[in-house]
Amino acid sequence: MSDDLNRQIFKEEAYDLLGELEAALLELEQSPEDKDLVNQIFRALHTIKGSGSMFGFEDIAEFPHEVEPVFDQVRNDELSVTPTLCSLALKSRDYIKNMLDNAEVDEVVSPEIMQEILHGLQLYASGDIEVGLEAEDSSVEDATAVDELAEETSAACCNYQITLTAKDSVAVDESMLDSLFEELAKLGDFKVIARSGDISNAGPNDGVCWKLSLATKSDLENVQDVCFFADADLEIEIVESGIEKVVEIAKSEPVRDTSFVSNGMEFISKAPKLGEILVESGDVTEVDVQNALKKQKPLGQILAEEGKVPPEKIAEAVQRQSEVKELEAHKKHQEAVSSIRVAADKLDYLVDLVGELVIVQAQISQAVSERSDPAMTVMSEELERLSDELRDSTLGIRMLPIGTSFSKFKRLVRDLSGNLKKQIGLSTSGAETELDKTVIERLGDPLVHLLRNSIDHGIELPEERVASGKPPQGMIFLSAEHSGGEVLIRITDDGRGMDSEIIREKAIERGLISREQDLSEKQLFKLIFEPGFSTAKEVTNVSGRGVGMDVVKRAIDSLRGTIDIDSKLGQGTIITIRLPLTLAIIDGLQVQVEDGFYVIPLSLVEECVELAGCDIESDTKQRILHLRGEIVPYIHLRDWFDIEGDSPPIEQIVITGVEGSRIGIVVDTVIGEHQTVIKSLSRVYKDVEGLSGATIKGDGSIALILDIPSLVRRAVVELN
Repeated sequence: MSDDLNRQIFKEEAYDLLGELEAALLELEQSPEDKDLVNQIFRALHTIKGSGSMFGFEDIAEFPHEVEPVFDQVRNDELSVTPTLCSLALKSRDYIKNMLDNAEVDEVVSPEIMQEILHGLQLYASGDIEVGLEAEDSSVEDATAVDELAEETSAACCNYQITLTAKDSVAVDESMLDSLFEELAKLGDFKVIARSGDISNAGPNDGVCWKLSLATKSDLENVQDVCFFADADLEIEIVESGIEKVVEIAKSEPVRDTSFVSNGMEFISKAPKLGEILVESGDVTEVDVQNALKKQKPLGQILAEEGKVPPEKIAEAVQRQSEVKELEAHKKHQEAVSSIRVAADKLDYLVDLVGELVIVQAQISQAVSERSDPAMTVMSEELERLSDELRDSTLGIRMLPIGTSFSKFKRLVRDLSGNLKKQIGLSTSGAETELDKTVIERLGDPLVHLLRNSIDHGIELPEERVASGKPPQGMIFLSAEHSGGEVLIRITDDGRGMDSEIIREKAIERGLISREQDLSEKQLFKLIFEPGFSTAKEVTNVSGRGVGMDVVKRAIDSLRGTIDIDSKLGQGTIITIRLPLTLAIIDGLQVQVEDGFYVIPLSLVEECVELAGCDIESDTKQRILHLRGEIVPYIHLRDWFDIEGDSPPIEQIVITGVEGSRIGIVVDTVIGEHQTVIKSLSRVYKDVEGLSGATIKGDGSIALILDIPSLVRRAVVELN
């Protein structure tokens, strides 16, 4: 195995260890008496040190060696765990990550920061830092650190090297490239690296070329689409480069241990803390627990010494906690045994191949159906069965628990709340909910924006909360759950909520609406997604609710998802995000209007009914179907896309369920289920309302995939 490959493997494992280290430190801050967490932290530091030295990363090995002794003292009960120690350890973790990020650069990364961290640890070990005092700079000092975290949680950028070469006997005016450069700049960090050759508008520009660089989160197809519409006649070469992303494939069932309910929502936690068990059983009060924790002794020992609870009760609680921890350890061991590492680009290629196989299988099935050959029919059905199983298995491999994304936000909430002098807790639920890895990668930035806004403008300062009758600590609840073929992600805070009247006045001031317009509260909340919209009275390091929300909306739209806001003034805000499970292959219902074919995601379809011409009320603008005592509005796909031709005497209505509403889609014919390989639309069609993509049918023709949520939203507005 080559040295380069060994070094790459070390870096991948080190990044995983740093993730575990951060999670353990955040948990240790809440459970300072937990020796298992201390041992886990010590092992992570020791492994990074040993492996770093083995693979030639001497500087990375040396720094953890300086941090280890402090936690060795903690293991030996020579030092106690405080928020100060956790803050210093988190800074150490960040510094190691910074060294890993710059491992190929032969220079020391910020040596003054390293010396500052080591000096702080030395003072702590010697007792010169008051152990109960939070370090002044333990929180995020400025917005840059938060932005770095947001960048870490977002999908990795791709780097494209683009070469534009003038074709033989073609004159190129450099001004013709301005629009192309402007469009490329919109995709990300764009630079013109070099230009060679002599440009003359008077004649052919043989040998003239431009070297361009683009760092973007857009995929190769989007970059190709932009270059395709360049005004100049050029030969275009696009080369993709960058760091190989790696994902972990783990297929083990999560263990649900304990739960608690807050604001009517259930949140799943890990092993219960000793204090929680005793409070739940009524043996002690929360005040007793908090007072005991301040003394920094093992909780059971303190409570027994003070006579708050009999020793046998402590033993029972410890035994219960131990059993849960053993169950967690067994689960982690099973996950480690049953998982492997696979490069992300290999998985992407596999999904692409399966998608092409699905298309070929559909073509074979159609060809066989046109012949009366029993033997071929049997083989075709068997191929279809195997194709379906292969598709489901491949997509299952790409599915990852969304908890891999949730875990990164605990640090964000901790640091940012400390910086803003607020007391905020984060609870998560549904971490085991699985999503396509591509969706999880691209979901990072929107969630960071929403959490930052909840922390900054949703949760009040402790004194403000107490004055309004709330506990000083605010709570943010992050949950995920499956709902049909979608995943629902909710961010709930118990803060001050949003004032629709303030939003209305700000919208009028910005000219977004007129004073005469009568908008519902829901419609007013949606105005915060307008670019640059903010109700903040002053600019801070952290964006106010609304700042950057247009970016969130665009990101969710690009994932074929929806976002909804519900807020009560003085009570809090709930932001709900709906996302598809995968962006690659879906089950669809194929329908036909005139000569065009369309696909409706099967997860949104409830039933199909007939619509006769005599059932249509021509004397009213409202299009309503009376279905078994229920009123269901519907829209004509023929009218929506302005398709020429006459409707058949009896049409079909596909009843869809979207966002709690039932809407009918009127088509000429319902053909049947269709295994849909999603292909992106080119830039010419991507902004057409009501379409989310396209697919290739068995006969090689194209069927358009309907964007049902956007159709419904627009139809509801028109029907009202």
